[in-house]
Parts: sequence; structure tokens; C-alpha cells
Amino acid sequence: MAIKVMLVEDEAGVRLLLRKIIEKHEEFQVAAECEELADAVIQFRREDPEVVFLDIGIKGQNGVDCARILTDLNPKVKIIFATAHAEYMPEAFELYAFDYLVKPFSIERVNKTLDRIAALESASGYEAEEKVVKSGYRRDKLLVKGKESMSFVDIPEIVLIQREHNATVIYTEKDSYATSASLADLEKKLDPEQFLRSHKSYIINLSRIRKIEPYGRWTYVVRFTGRKEDALLTAEKYEEIKKRFL
Repeated sequence: MAIKVMLVEDEAGVRLLLRKIIEKHEEFQVAAECEELADAVIQFRREDPEVVFLDIGIKGQNGVDCARILTDLNPKVKIIFATAHAEYMPEAFELYAFDYLVKPFSIERVNKTLDRIAALESASGYEAEEKVVKSGYRRDKLLVKGKESMSFVDIPEIVLIQREHNATVIYTEKDSYATSASLADLEKKLDPEQFLRSHKSYIINLSRIRKIEPYGRWTYVVRFTGRKEDALLTAEKYEEIKKRFL
């Protein structure tokens, strides 16, 4: 299945150039094009693209604000800023942008970014040694409140917790539980020796890590034992994990 791409750019010529470059890569498909930020959010919800090329300055609006909305909807979306505004680069990478292209960019530069995305699945990563992180906390269950029910989740069985689609989802090896609680609220109830806030949208169980692979320029992806879902990891947290396991 092709990797879906959305273009958010108010210059028709730039959109045409990007589309032609992308269409030469059979792994990718341009699923949507937008020239306004409000339309970008609508199209993103509809098409759910894996990659977004996003201009920062669109008709007087700030594309960084749009990127925040998109990453809240899907933390794993690869945002590639394509803009003439190099001064926004630090702010962009605070959002874990996958890449930052400064106009006028070359075809070769875009091709390198697309090749890197296509190669991610086969990239070799850092394998974490098997190590059980013992918990000093007495609490062994987490109460998850639903609209009309309560679930008691065994904390050692939690693989990861993810913020997605304006909700928080707790994944165990066999089940998943949606809650309105924030990641910050749940983080307070978990043993920091066993669970790590790996990214603004994820909490991970260190005992369940199977593999860590490069994802963006300063971001990694974590694969788990027992779940097909994965999580994002910042470069800072990557170094922290290495220190814990060495």
C-alpha cells in the first residue's frame, strides 16, 4: 500500500513541483492538496496521511500552529516543513518535525527525504537487552473510568500509553482501554523506574521494549513485545534509555 502524502502550500507552482517529485516514487501517493490551514485539518481527518509537506507561512497564518493540531490528531505523522522561513526551524523541531526544507529546495533534497521515509521500516536499530525493571510501587492496578463502567488494568501488563484522537489509550498485551485522563495524570500513577514519558504523546513500559529504530532527524520509534503498535522517542529519552540498560 502506498504511503499517503498531503501537501499544504498556497503556491500552486510549489505544490506542482512537490507532486511531480513525489509521483516519481512508486512508494508514495499524493492523497490531498490544500492551500489553507483550516482545510488542511479537514483533509487530514479525511485522508489520514502518513506524511505532510507543510509551508509555515500561508496567507498570513502560522503553519506551526497547524502542525500542532495535526500531531495531536496523529502523533506519528511525519511533518516536513517546506518554507522560506529558516528562523522557525527550532520551533518546528520542538514538534518533532521529520525534516525542514528551506526554499528554494532542490529536487535531490526532497528525494533524500522521501528515500529516508521509505527506508525506515528496514532501518536497523538499537536492540534493548532483556531486562525486567522492578517496581517499588505498591499499586499493581490502574483504575480506568469509562462513561458507564470502570476497568482495573494490571500495571505490569501495560505496554504503552498513547494520546490519539483527543483521547488517551492504554494498550496491554491483549486489550486496549480509552480514557479521558491526560498522560500527565497517568504518569503520576506509574513507577518512573518502569515507565518512561518517551515523547509528548507516549508513555512506554521499559520492560516491553523489543527494538528502537531511527524515525526522524532527532526522533526514534520504539517497537514492543506483545503489541503491533509502536511509540515515538525523543533523542534525549533515547540517551536516557541507553544509560538505564547499560
